[in-house]
Amino acid sequence: MTVFRTASRRHLLVESADLAASMQLNHALETAALPGVVELVPAARTVLIRFDPARTSAPALEEAISGLDVTDSATGSGRTVTIDVRYDGEDLAEVADLLGVSPAEVVARHQRARWEVAFSGFAPGFGYLAGDDPLFDVPRRSSPRTRVPVGAVGLAGEFTGVYPRASPGGWQLIGHTDAILWDLDRQPPALFVPGTIVTFVDAGRASARAAEAPASAEAPSSEETSAAESSASHFLTVIEPGLQLLIEDLGRPGFASMGASSAGAADRSALVDANRLVGNAESAAVLESFGGRVSLRVTGDGVAAVTGAGGPITVTAADTTVFRHRLGEAFSLVDGDILELGPTETGARRYLAVRGGIIADTALGSASADTLAHLGPAALTAGDTIDLGDPVTAPHLVDPGPRLGADRVLPAPGDLVELTVALGPRDDWFTSAGIDTLLTQEWTVTHESDRVGLRLAGEVPLERARTGELPSEGAVTGALQVPPNGQPVLFGPDHPLTGGYPIIASVDDTDLAAQLPPGVRIRFRTAAAADSTSSDPSDES
Repeated sequence: MTVFRTASRRHLLVESADLAASMQLNHALETAALPGVVELVPAARTVLIRFDPARTSAPALEEAISGLDVTDSATGSGRTVTIDVRYDGEDLAEVADLLGVSPAEVVARHQRARWEVAFSGFAPGFGYLAGDDPLFDVPRRSSPRTRVPVGAVGLAGEFTGVYPRASPGGWQLIGHTDAILWDLDRQPPALFVPGTIVTFVDAGRASARAAEAPASAEAPSSEETSAAESSASHFLTVIEPGLQLLIEDLGRPGFASMGASSAGAADRSALVDANRLVGNAESAAVLESFGGRVSLRVTGDGVAAVTGAGGPITVTAADTTVFRHRLGEAFSLVDGDILELGPTETGARRYLAVRGGIIADTALGSASADTLAHLGPAALTAGDTIDLGDPVTAPHLVDPGPRLGADRVLPAPGDLVELTVALGPRDDWFTSAGIDTLLTQEWTVTHESDRVGLRLAGEVPLERARTGELPSEGAVTGALQVPPNGQPVLFGPDHPLTGGYPIIASVDDTDLAAQLPPGVRIRFRTAAAADSTSSDPSDES
């Protein structure tokens, strides 16, 4: 049984009967390479398809997928990995008790089982491995650990997995490995990609293989860490970073199967406008600031522009002359200037582009900071220097034309904003009253909001028709995920790739969502309601 569900205007969620069917479907989709399909995000019972609306549509994909023969789809072909494990996990004895066998049998059967990477998520390099031994159906810990060490081997439900970095977690730990699960200098960086067959062996009995590189599936290849050469005479020095100052570009799409989201600028249109104003390529890296006052010392002459949230923009020259500039216009910088972005007045995030672009180390071809996955450059702090490319080599002339984004109206705290949503993929997990609450009640953006998501608060929580959690499935930027408290979280660019809470709807305008500061009030409406409102003669002047 295959069920198609709307996940957004660019995403289709395809639900299968079980994990095995979902894995077969993912392999079939990879083989078919349907026109317009950009990326696949497999999960426990579903495959999330990101598609290009200019090349295909959800109905066209549904028809094409319904005609696929997935029963003959080969799985686990072409890639195998062996992992050396020391079976010394602190939960091993408890797991044995839960399964009604001895610890020695848990270890032996864990090694005999044929494990295949079903999907990735949680963190870059973390794979959910499905096995062929029915013994392994292990409940998660009732109280998750605040820190699980890197390399820990665990069990949860029908899966086994290895933690690629130290992080919180609720899996039952049975051992640990020295294998490197995520390495940007390896191709691919993730050791566990969907379809990989994994064999676990006892590290104490693997001395014959000790000279081999542990868990190496393919020869590593070096990845360039910088997209361009910086100019030693052009850089910025951070004096004050505000609440959060990040380097961002358009992100790193295409790595969801390895557990890495696209990330990138929260307000992509503002980033593109800033780069156009100074003559950079649209994808060049810029600074994204959130909250507080930002102050930067300029070394070298150049051209800059600020877009996005509104607020004062001043340049103080070495002779203390103060120049005030407007949002959405290019302005000159001179060696020794102090560039200051005052507190935001409307919107939440500002984008500073400098001609020549920001030069930073890249991860998977992008200089974007992913605050959840810890990919890309770290958040900037006072004293950090930001290398800039040579302004002479920027690809375009500065456009002295109209201010870009200057007519864009962004909200201030307390303002009411309407956001259009598409219901799904899990709106059927909510009662009709819950749907009505979503679309009629005002929601407020709380201070517990960041690039991972905006936490919203409403007087009445969303009423569920079904309780519990879903098997993990893909999520998109703009998704409205609803945890058990009934207060939705609007996912931002650094959201987790998969999750088990139901998603009731997705927001169309993610750029506007990125510019909602704490205190803004939101009303959601469906596209059909928006169309009927816009065509209402009573609204015409």
